[in-house]
Amino acid sequence: MRSTMSRRGFLAAGSGLAAATTLPALAGCSTLASADSDPDTLVVHSQLGTTAPGSPTYLSALNTFRDENPGLKVKNLVNGDDLAQVYETSRLARKEPDVVMVNLYDKTLAWTDVGATVDVKGYMDDWGLRERVLPVALDAWTDGEGRLRAFPYFATNWPVAYNTALLDRAGVDAIPTTGDQLISAARKLRAKGIAPVTVGGNDWTGQKLLAQIIQTFLTPEEARKVFTSGDFGGRGAREGIEYFTALRDAGVFADKAQGLTSDTMTTQFNTGHAAIQSAMSSALAKVPDKIARHTEVGGWPLAPHAAHDKPTILRTYTLIGFWISPNGTKKLDAVEKFLRFMYRPETVSRFIKESGRDMALRSDTLSTDFPLVADAQKLGDDVSEALLPDVYVPPAATQPLITATSTAFTRGTSPARVRSVLEAAYRTA
Repeated sequence: MRSTMSRRGFLAAGSGLAAATTLPALAGCSTLASADSDPDTLVVHSQLGTTAPGSPTYLSALNTFRDENPGLKVKNLVNGDDLAQVYETSRLARKEPDVVMVNLYDKTLAWTDVGATVDVKGYMDDWGLRERVLPVALDAWTDGEGRLRAFPYFATNWPVAYNTALLDRAGVDAIPTTGDQLISAARKLRAKGIAPVTVGGNDWTGQKLLAQIIQTFLTPEEARKVFTSGDFGGRGAREGIEYFTALRDAGVFADKAQGLTSDTMTTQFNTGHAAIQSAMSSALAKVPDKIARHTEVGGWPLAPHAAHDKPTILRTYTLIGFWISPNGTKKLDAVEKFLRFMYRPETVSRFIKESGRDMALRSDTLSTDFPLVADAQKLGDDVSEALLPDVYVPPAATQPLITATSTAFTRGTSPARVRSVLEAAYRTA
């Protein structure tokens, strides 16, 4: 990945030579071909539109918006995990879409700072939409300079799902709340041929669970410092790593977890081959009824003398926001209509009821058709909240940390080695 200064040059200033030499190679880019300077066409770039959770609701809402605004065309560009890279490429050529729907993570952390997107705080206030947003979400989307990076939209709860039918089959009579109970449950599950905790140790799901377990002995403020600096040498971080490796080497995680992915994880849990998974609400919404009927959600079990007083979950309000591009500032009337529509209580309720999405906006609606999502929404004081590290990890360290995560999930890797690869991810990025 380029350094921040290099990305500032490409995304914000953009020399004529860079654009001229890069454009021929971009002829096949769908975003470049589809971006539209027509003031009556709003171009929205999103991950919603194919199989991503919430896509059917989003596409239906777009059609409603089109019906209400017959003079305004809406062009929906769709990308998956490569959306950020595709957007940056289109921004380089000054053909970027007007609105981008993506999370605050990795590359996108730098967008507002380098001018790839704009501070939306003024628009939020001018359009009277601030009161629709949960204060904690506004805080999460505001950078250190006081700029609001995007209009918050999707949030997520990230509890631990326990298949109680499998636990019962193995003779585990209660959901584990301590590390010792989890190790005991894992041994009993393995004796019955059931994988204990399934996890994508080779991708972002494993990275998040590792970060959550490391925080067992860290306060939120201490955790912020650790994930910002990459210094895992403090006592709390070292004890957290030791707790993780003790669980790992006791067989808590599924076999060969270091090679598993999020898809493998959800398949193992949803087919009844694994008893436990750490799952964000979009994954909980996909748990089939026959599994969901025997599933309870809770937190990650604690070790003695933990900094938390209850099992932990993750929660974030930065899953998807509406970013406005420099091109979008030329079509503010259209952008305002679109965002006002998406912020309507009835539009927000549709995502909650139809797609099981958690929202960063105020709503009394519950995901009643998605019982595990609704249960996670109601966990409240039964759990403690660990810090999601995404907005604190420097963007250049994000992918190296996933590589380090795979090493950490490899059984037998010492705590010192785990600490070393985590810190190296910051130094070599």
